[in-house]
Amino acid sequence: MLPSRTIEVLHSVVSNFIETGEPVSSRSISRERRDHISSATIRNIMADLAEMGYLDQPHTSAGRVPTEKAFRHFAQSLQMSRILATELARLREELEPIDSIEGRIERSSHILTEMTHNVGIVAAIPASSQTLDQIELVLLPDQRVLMIVVTRDRMVRNQVVKLDTPVTQDELTSIRNYVNLHFSGWVLSDIRVELGQRLEKESAAFDSLQRKLVLLYEKGLLDIQLTPRVYLEGASNLVGLDLHLTKERLRELFQALEEKKRLLELLDRFLEGAPGQIQVQVGLADAHPSLRTLSLIGINLNLPGGLEAKIAVLGPMRMNYPRVMSAVVHLGQAIQSLPQ
Repeated sequence: MLPSRTIEVLHSVVSNFIETGEPVSSRSISRERRDHISSATIRNIMADLAEMGYLDQPHTSAGRVPTEKAFRHFAQSLQMSRILATELARLREELEPIDSIEGRIERSSHILTEMTHNVGIVAAIPASSQTLDQIELVLLPDQRVLMIVVTRDRMVRNQVVKLDTPVTQDELTSIRNYVNLHFSGWVLSDIRVELGQRLEKESAAFDSLQRKLVLLYEKGLLDIQLTPRVYLEGASNLVGLDLHLTKERLRELFQALEEKKRLLELLDRFLEGAPGQIQVQVGLADAHPSLRTLSLIGINLNLPGGLEAKIAVLGPMRMNYPRVMSAVVHLGQAIQSLPQ
């Protein structure tokens, strides 16, 4: 535990460095304080903080700069400010016209970038508990069938399959009606089990229509690939920042941001808290050396229909933590408050 005055000095150094990007002197901290503590006293406190690993001194005559440990302490001390009702309403208005949760998630990466001027990253992660809303079957030329599956979270997946047996649109409509009537609202994994059992029991008495349902089932009807969707926007905001990276490291950074799998691993690794709980990770070297000077601020959301979302902002270690934390939390509130 640090003494209160020491914490005040530490946080003043961090705030000044975030604002200016320059080493912070004891004199500048002393001038800000109302209790008129001398710059010599401030200098002694800053020296103690340096010994404890909170501050660095780039040059002998320069001021101090915060370390990862200092940024972490600063971020953990922040209290979430209450967002203005007008701002929350603005977020809702921007998202509400989008008629699918996945579409709202994708739009959120753009909103985060606009609000924070950093990199907005959002992932929509389907769970095995997704529930069926409806299917649609459309006959195409050459005995091909377009199979469309819509889940309750309004995610739409489709695939085209080719059948060896001729089928009519009327037959496809009957199959669609059967599945929608009996299985709408069911968890997808349960549908596959139940449908498979029904088809197996009735195999001896199958009529032509049921056999074609079997063909579609074997071609992957309801066998949805639950692939996470990852959206990123604003990587260009990192250009021009003093990230202390060599050209090779900077190239590696942008390559890492282009790999959706790596981004998902990054979110999974550092956003492990309970849904709705803001999380701050200062310094990401454990994920990749090129991410050493960056921080990640994010939150997990559990959405209806078995969809998990992770929304986050990636930015320099000297980002505006209060503004970014507020943007992430309140965008999450806007997404969850909208009717599904």
